[in-house]
Amino acid sequence: MAPPVNIIVGSHVWVEDPKEAWVGGEVSRINGEEVHVQTKNGKTVVTHISKVFPEDTEAPPGGVDDMTKLSYLHEPGVLHNLAARYELNEIYTYTGNILIAVNPFQRLPHMYDTHMMEQYKGAGFGELSPHVFAIADVAYRAMINEGKSNSILVSGESGAGKTETTKMLMRYLAYLGGRSGVEGRTVEQQVLESNPVLEAFGNAKTVRNNNSSRFGKFVEIQFDKSGRISGAAIRTYLLERSRVCQVSDPERNYHCFYLLCAAPPEDREKFKLGNPKEYHYLNQSSCYVLDGIDDSEEYAATRRAMDVVGISDEEQDAIFMVVAAILHLGNVEFAKGEEIDSSVIKDEKSRFHLSTTAELLKCDPKSLEDALIKRVMVTPEEVITRTLDPASALASRDALAKTVYSRLFDWLVEKINFSIGQDPNSKSLIGVLDIYGFESFKFNSFEQFCINFTNEKLQQHFNQHVFKMEQEEYTKEEIDWSYIEFVDNQDVLDLIEKKPGGVISLLDEACMFPKSTHETFAQKLYQTFKNHKRFIKPKLSRTSFTISHYAGEVTYLADQFIDKNKDYVIAEHQDLLTASKCPFVAGLFPPLPEESSKSSKFSSIGSRFKLQLQSLMETLSSTEPHYIRCVKPNNVLKPAIFENFNIIQQLRCGGVLEAIRISCAGYPTRRTFYEFLNRFGVLAPDVLEGNCDDKVACQMILDKMGLAGYQIGKTKVFLRAGQMAELDAKRAEVLGNAARTIQRQIRTHMARKEFIAVRKAAIRLQSYVRGISSREIFEKLRQEAAAVKIQKYLRRYIARKSYSRVRLSAVTLQTGLRAMTARNEFRFRKQTKAAILLQAHLRCHIAYLYYRSLQKAAIVTQCGWRRRVARRELRNLKMAAKETGALKEAKDKLEKRVEELTYRVQLEKRLRTDLEEEKAQEAAKFQEALHAMQIQLEEANARAIREREAAQKAIEDAPPLIKETPVLIQDTEKIDSLSAEVESLKTMLLSERQAAEAARKACIDAEARNAELTRQLEDAGRKVDQLQESVQRLEEKLSSTESENQVLRQQALTMSPKALSSRPKTVIIQRTPENGNIVNGESKVTSDLSLSISSAREPESEEKPQKSLNEKQQENQELLIKCITQDLGFFGGRPIAACVIYKCLLHWRSFEVERTGIFDRVIQTVASAIEVQDNNDTLAYWLSNTSTLLLLLQHTLKASGAASLTPQRRRTSSASLFGRMSQGLRASPQSAGLSFLNGRGGLGRLDDLRQVEAKYPALLFKQQLTAFLEKIYGMIRDNLKKEISPVLGLCIQAPRTSRASLLKGRAQANAIAQQALIAHWQSIVKSLDNYLKIMKANYVPPFLVRKVFTQIFSFINVQLFNSLLLRRECCSFSNGEFVKAGLAELEQWCYGASEEYAGSAWDELKHIRQAVGFLVIHQKPKKTLNEITKELCPVLSIQQLYRISTMYWDDKYGTHSVSSDVISSMRVMMTEDSNNAVSSSFLLDDDSSIPFSVDDISKTMEQVDITDIEPPPLIREHSGFGFLLPRLE
Repeated sequence: MAPPVNIIVGSHVWVEDPKEAWVGGEVSRINGEEVHVQTKNGKTVVTHISKVFPEDTEAPPGGVDDMTKLSYLHEPGVLHNLAARYELNEIYTYTGNILIAVNPFQRLPHMYDTHMMEQYKGAGFGELSPHVFAIADVAYRAMINEGKSNSILVSGESGAGKTETTKMLMRYLAYLGGRSGVEGRTVEQQVLESNPVLEAFGNAKTVRNNNSSRFGKFVEIQFDKSGRISGAAIRTYLLERSRVCQVSDPERNYHCFYLLCAAPPEDREKFKLGNPKEYHYLNQSSCYVLDGIDDSEEYAATRRAMDVVGISDEEQDAIFMVVAAILHLGNVEFAKGEEIDSSVIKDEKSRFHLSTTAELLKCDPKSLEDALIKRVMVTPEEVITRTLDPASALASRDALAKTVYSRLFDWLVEKINFSIGQDPNSKSLIGVLDIYGFESFKFNSFEQFCINFTNEKLQQHFNQHVFKMEQEEYTKEEIDWSYIEFVDNQDVLDLIEKKPGGVISLLDEACMFPKSTHETFAQKLYQTFKNHKRFIKPKLSRTSFTISHYAGEVTYLADQFIDKNKDYVIAEHQDLLTASKCPFVAGLFPPLPEESSKSSKFSSIGSRFKLQLQSLMETLSSTEPHYIRCVKPNNVLKPAIFENFNIIQQLRCGGVLEAIRISCAGYPTRRTFYEFLNRFGVLAPDVLEGNCDDKVACQMILDKMGLAGYQIGKTKVFLRAGQMAELDAKRAEVLGNAARTIQRQIRTHMARKEFIAVRKAAIRLQSYVRGISSREIFEKLRQEAAAVKIQKYLRRYIARKSYSRVRLSAVTLQTGLRAMTARNEFRFRKQTKAAILLQAHLRCHIAYLYYRSLQKAAIVTQCGWRRRVARRELRNLKMAAKETGALKEAKDKLEKRVEELTYRVQLEKRLRTDLEEEKAQEAAKFQEALHAMQIQLEEANARAIREREAAQKAIEDAPPLIKETPVLIQDTEKIDSLSAEVESLKTMLLSERQAAEAARKACIDAEARNAELTRQLEDAGRKVDQLQESVQRLEEKLSSTESENQVLRQQALTMSPKALSSRPKTVIIQRTPENGNIVNGESKVTSDLSLSISSAREPESEEKPQKSLNEKQQENQELLIKCITQDLGFFGGRPIAACVIYKCLLHWRSFEVERTGIFDRVIQTVASAIEVQDNNDTLAYWLSNTSTLLLLLQHTLKASGAASLTPQRRRTSSASLFGRMSQGLRASPQSAGLSFLNGRGGLGRLDDLRQVEAKYPALLFKQQLTAFLEKIYGMIRDNLKKEISPVLGLCIQAPRTSRASLLKGRAQANAIAQQALIAHWQSIVKSLDNYLKIMKANYVPPFLVRKVFTQIFSFINVQLFNSLLLRRECCSFSNGEFVKAGLAELEQWCYGASEEYAGSAWDELKHIRQAVGFLVIHQKPKKTLNEITKELCPVLSIQQLYRISTMYWDDKYGTHSVSSDVISSMRVMMTEDSNNAVSSSFLLDDDSSIPFSVDDISKTMEQVDITDIEPPPLIREHSGFGFLLPRLE
């Protein structure tokens, strides 16, 4: 970073701050080299001028997405830009083609879902917001297009998010190149699932990160020629083996140990494990559990991941058995033995763990004990066995544990690679490097040395890449860069790895000598590198050394370098585990070759690691690198905390600042000609007024400013460090002068305005004074006139008052006299009237007394007579009461019978299922009762007749004693008794007749009620029958659709004519919830699936259709196919081809035959016609024909298997009462009275079409036609999408204003620019008009036209809205005005197209309309969250509103976005949504499905009358097509 120039008083600068690293301020005073800065936090800082850096006051408040666009590319500028973006949750930022990823420490699922992947797929680099997907996409596209391998290097310190970033990279690459692998597992799935396995065994909690990778990983993803993943391989580097035995507090050991201790009880019992606190290798730290992590669930997840990567259950058990053995081994302790320098097992607890370890490793416990505490030395003379002291025995134990764990980890990596499989034929790959970042702790050991050595290597590669990118940029712009120096760190690498004499070489040399110690090793380093500028000897230490790395100085403790560098397995350990009875353990330690076991060749960790690193660098050098630098914003691992010092250190360690230094060595500031002229055109307005091009104008401005060393490229201006600040200073001076001129004019204007105001006030004051004087004179005159008027009115009042008093006296006197006379007259009349009234009342009273006496006498007489009559009537009633007893009994019986009948009728009503039987029984009972009553009546009549005859006979037989003998008293009595008996019999007969008549009436009433109930029941039955018919039709329709879908849908577009014509007559119907009783795979003959009542539907059509077509029919079919291949056009808005095809198929009875080829011929004709996908006229023609033909088929065809495919519950309904009542109605033919289409018949509208029982080919034809309708619709829609897609990219962002707008003629230039802007939208409107015209010309149903434009407008909405959210330059005020104007064009088109064709298309733009409305609204900071979400943008989600609010910038008026309180409220709501598992994706998804069904077409399309369709000339005169001619009435 070059020292700043042109720092003047008033300049905005960055100055160092002890708390915030850098703080902004304004220069208040300059004393030579001293600068006084007034900072934003209120402090005054005095510093050297070389330590302040200019601040860009015109930088966007939300930062820039590419830091190469910064006007000042220096450390504070980079830091401020990252902080501004991090505050808005923008965690990704570019620096050229390098991606900086700041860990948000919170889940942001919307940034990594499938919608986001689709947006970045194929998008140009830098076109969308920075993202890890963009880096992966660039690597993938480069690999596909150039055929060269690529690599992505992910680096950063522990906790920066390297592992998560690597996961996202691999997910995206799997999304781009995913393909199914062997045995149902995909290669990409295995690669992704290898992460949990390697994390479990290679990651651990550190001070800085809960899931820190303690090894380096390079994943090679191999691709085939088509860009699909074909294989993968994983390489690992430098596993931190020492962590197995040594853990610092509060860190943890590797995750797998804790996962195994949290395993299910049966697994823990198998491995004899307990609480983690019981094991020495784990209880060295007090941390056992991670916040938010359930180790038992992680254990199960690790097991599942092992299954995916191909590790068998036996191997998994063996792996965890080895892990458990390491834990038990760590609890083995040693005590001093009886002999000198000897050791023994300490106690029984240690003995138990020793035996458990031996049991798990399946080796001999005694051999294990000897391997830990004894060493065998082989000499030429003898074999010597010596024992180890307790300290050495513990070291031996730890060495065994580390060796076993290291071998286990290597086996896992090898197994994963073997399971995934590598593609030997792959020519290209993408490597993802996830490796530890630069580390510098309080105490640094051998692991940090290797890690930093790796980062030095990678930094050199990174520097070379950055310099190469700089060279390519300069070369592309054709500028001279030969004198730019390149900063290299080769001297540090030589210090570490050079042979001989490097640190690693000296370390290996020290390891080869038994008597070497860390002190001797340190002294060797001091002697060798005492003059090296990168090597520093600490003053107060004898075993430490400091190396000056690119990221800073790091002091290493050499105490354990020698021990950790040794990489050999103790022979006793090797022999012990090689002899293990467990094949897995023995496989980890294969027997060494005899020559290698005898050889004493030395092997070290450092040398092996150097070779691995060399191999890695060769791989990276052969690929095109891409860099991702992960940054940890704070050490507390919490969101929304940005620690500046921490970030600065990581930027240094990550090499970002080094890259900036490389850029500053050349031309750090690059501006396009437009941007340069737009910013610095004010320095030379005369240049802008000329007609020279932009490049010459830039050259003239720079020459006028007197700058040297700059370069003018083909499209950009390249400025040296400091030149931007110099131009800005001169620009600030010009703007300052302009400001002073404006101020002078403003002050003049204000002074004149004040003078005019004073003068105006004086004039107004004078007018007020004159007005007051005039008003006083006027008031005096007015008072005089008023006094005269008052006097006049007073005199008139007095005179009138005197006159009124005299007149009142006269009137009063007259009134008194007249009143006295009137009172006398009134008194006389009153007395006369009172006398008359007294006389009238007296006469009335006398007459009334006389009337009352007469009335009383009459009442007494009447009462006596009525009493006499009543007594006589009483006697008669008593006599009659005795005779009505029998009638009452009969009446009660009849009433009971009537009640019983009523009850039975009601019971009948409730039990409808047995109504007819009950009806018959009741009728029989009524007949029987009536018959019995008639019999009783006849018997009573007969008995009465017999008695009458007997009495008559007795009278006749009696001797005529009247004439001859005196009358005997006994005979007379007998006659009287007989006569009385006859009378009684008559009375009984009469009563019986009356009872019979009453019973008959009751029966008639009951029958009438029964008839009424029967009529109501029949009405209800008819209604039920109608409902059942409706249900039947729906069920038949449903079952027909089900059968068609199950059998035909999958073959709709792919079946060949031969396959169709040779298809057997059976249909295989799978069991589904809809067709309940059909067994899986059961074969039903189609003819058996027809309705049982089909024979009763059309008796006239009993004859079966012919099973084969004769030659005449073949000729007719050929002629029909030849005819429809031509464009037949339309007749009265109806497609002729569809109508002709339908009439021919119906006449030939093709729908009812089992085998025919005509359907496939028609389908082939349609398929061949739409092969040219870009011929929209042809597509629209066939869309109209297929929709019309499908409409006709929908109203004609009926699946023959509909009845038997319906659910079982339909059959059970026939057993009920309503089923029996409606059977007859259902058996009636639905098509009764409809004529069959033949040579003499014809068809009318759809209502007149008869339904036919469709066979299998007809159903298949209908499904194929449906599929082709959907395909043609999709082709038209997709063609329109393809046509407008390129224009949509230009419609989302307003083109930059030309240089002419920078001059005085801004209005005219803006008018021209506005016309150019609207041109893109007008091209879209033109495309819409063209498609609408084509579809109207081909009479496409308006329903389908509406669906096309609705989906097109939805596509426009999705594309514009997603682009708006992903590109910050689109979220500006002027761009909102531009898009709003374009949307107005679309709205105008919708009005012009009418609702019939446009439908609800305009409503589909609701997202982009509301977003644009938000962009162009004024006074955003005053809007509350409720106003925004409820009134302005009710459709937009909180995530979308937050995205727009944070990305918004006003490039026209310089206003701000919504207030910080609203932003904070949005963040809270977003956090709640993420906690509630609510989808937080802010992108919209385009719906490319078919938005209609066949039923929708049949419901919305108008009826088609096909009677008057004229046949085409080709077949009009043919005798076989005479039925097509319209009938003459």
